[in-house]
Amino acid sequence: MLILVRHGQTEVNAGGRLQGRIDARLTELGRRQAQAAAASVAAAVGGRTPLVVSSPLVRAVETASFISPDHIVDERWIELDYGELDGKPLAEVPPELWARWRSDPAFAPPGGESLLALGRRVRESCEELRVRAIDDDVVVVSHVSPIKAAAAWALGVGDEVSWRMFLDVAAITRLRVTESSASLVSWNERSHLATL
Repeated sequence: MLILVRHGQTEVNAGGRLQGRIDARLTELGRRQAQAAAASVAAAVGGRTPLVVSSPLVRAVETASFISPDHIVDERWIELDYGELDGKPLAEVPPELWARWRSDPAFAPPGGESLLALGRRVRESCEELRVRAIDDDVVVVSHVSPIKAAAAWALGVGDEVSWRMFLDVAAITRLRVTESSASLVSWNERSHLATL
């Protein structure tokens, strides 16, 4: 099973701003969310020791540390580069830029990265992790856009589908993989956050 965990809350995402490559730490609530996600993952793997992979950004590394202190970092799971839009409130993104971004997965914001480029790097990692995830659990701690790209990979659809998905902070997504296919088992699991 490939288990994907989105990092916990940061001040940037709590403020409704595009976070991208901003290297923000978890808030106190974000740390509690990460602990709850880690407990849910531990229950799911039933005492086995999964391979844990993390984005290099500190919010993902902090979240992964609650799951395993021995996680590895893979740059391919870093968040989409929003370029000049990093740190901007979503409401300040010019409407014409927002419309183009949503209609063209090859479009990259100024100084940033396209959904197609992100999808290529995530799909490459998914294909590599598939080999291990067929028989063992693999946990990836990442961000909203890479997790959406992994779901698109499992569903066999294009990256434009990401605009039609919602993924909350510290949510868990599960992908079942075989030698020849992948399937989406669960999306945006949040029950572990109910008491926070």
